[in-house]
Amino acid sequence: HGIKGENYRQLFSLTRALNIPFQYVPLNKLNRITQKNHQGVIAFISQVSYQPVDEVISMLYDSGEEPFFVVLDQVTDVRNIGAIARSAECAGSNAIIVPEKGSAMLNAEAVKSSAGSLMNIPVCRVNRLSDTIKELKINGMKVIGVTEKASKSYRDVLYKGPLALVLGSEEKGISGAALNVCDETVAIPLFGKTASLNVSVAAGIVLFEAANCRSKEE
Repeated sequence: HGIKGENYRQLFSLTRALNIPFQYVPLNKLNRITQKNHQGVIAFISQVSYQPVDEVISMLYDSGEEPFFVVLDQVTDVRNIGAIARSAECAGSNAIIVPEKGSAMLNAEAVKSSAGSLMNIPVCRVNRLSDTIKELKINGMKVIGVTEKASKSYRDVLYKGPLALVLGSEEKGISGAALNVCDETVAIPLFGKTASLNVSVAAGIVLFEAANCRSKEE
């Protein structure tokens, strides 16, 4: 149904060449999204322009800045991503990294939830998050995973220098592959009966602890 033959091959060759994520779905799902003549293909356009991680790192080092990144693993709620972006930008973070798959779409709702911050901070979309974390480490960045599974408090680490904070979803947390390549992990101590914090709240707490640490002179 819809696009076939050479047009089909050209379309998907182009999506792969441009590193555009796609997935196959039943035709009835497309029909539920729109009643227009979609010809078997629907595209969702992000309001955010993505930037390559290596270019952002090079730009920061070339300008004499130390990278301070936020890495989001499996965060699927657009409002959480928007809220995290807002806190990240306010705390002086200079990039957000999200995976191509398993992450919320950065749509108008995400931009609204971020109070426009998603338009003011570079966003990098990557294929394999664990490989990207390794790349960050090769480029001199310390990578800290924020997880309730950690035994060390978030207040007991030094956030100086090139840094990346990794946060996962409330349901799944940070994936094992990403967690295994972090330099260290930290937790936010909880004193009530609830098992965990909302990920955007956790992000805000650790981001401003890091910002406070980074703003202090040696």
